[in-house]
Amino acid sequence: MKVQLFKKQIDSFIDTLVSEKGFSSHTCRAYRNDLTEFYRFVTSGKNQEEEIDPVDSVLIRSYLGHLHKHKNMKSSIARKLSTLRTFFSHLVKHGVITDNPASTLITPKQDKTIPAYLTVDDMFRLLDFFQQDSQFGRRNRAIFETMYSTGIRISELAGLNVCDFDFTRQVVRVLGKGNKERIVPVGKKAIGAVQQYRQLLVQEKSFCRNKPDLSFNGPLFLNKNGGRLTDRSIRRILERAVQECGLAQPISPHGLRHSFATHMLESGADLRVVQELLGHKSLSTTQKYTHVTIDKLMEIYDKAHPRK
Repeated sequence: MKVQLFKKQIDSFIDTLVSEKGFSSHTCRAYRNDLTEFYRFVTSGKNQEEEIDPVDSVLIRSYLGHLHKHKNMKSSIARKLSTLRTFFSHLVKHGVITDNPASTLITPKQDKTIPAYLTVDDMFRLLDFFQQDSQFGRRNRAIFETMYSTGIRISELAGLNVCDFDFTRQVVRVLGKGNKERIVPVGKKAIGAVQQYRQLLVQEKSFCRNKPDLSFNGPLFLNKNGGRLTDRSIRRILERAVQECGLAQPISPHGLRHSFATHMLESGADLRVVQELLGHKSLSTTQKYTHVTIDKLMEIYDKAHPRK
């Protein structure tokens, strides 16, 4: 297969994910990034008209070794191998190749790590840092109150529209991975913060440089230009806030999701309920949070039981 044709097969695969599978732009971008990295590996030093080396299990194993050498995490390598399996399965289905060269390769065993999370006190300290007496402080408070109240992913939060929020029922409609929709409860603190932020948008014309889209179907969280706030911008806001409010440990947007799950379980929430709220397909994905909870239980047990 020529270099140029291989690139076209990747483009065709991504188009299929959108048109037939209904995958979100975020998911498609992740697939494309993984395949582009593999494409660069197999086409290194070749021009568009040259033939690439036969893509077999030996070549893919060499690529996995390359990833390991360049300090990729096991979870990252496992995801990239999964992407290759899906891609080559697509090529087999459409008669481009006869066998899937990635099907026999073993996925790297991932280390089980306890996710980073904030204590309840630190979580409240972070939320209180966002003062509601400023325009962007009110918006940022609404963002992170919503994230902690619902446990949704940063991409899901950035993709929220006004119509997704039901203030009366106190729920939010979330479009998750694979375009799967779920309904998640929202706490009163988050509801109040979002309502105050939306009132500010209507009252303060100086909030955005350009005329913002305040329609029912418009984006919920806006940037200073009146457009949708991106997940990258939300990350930057959080990084700056964590530094300025003096938290002992750095925390990512996904760490806020971990905090939500951990605090729910520590307060007695059922594991399957938390799974549903997080939008996890598998219960085993949610179970990693129980390690933290068990440590907490053991700490309480050691302090309280008379015959420990």
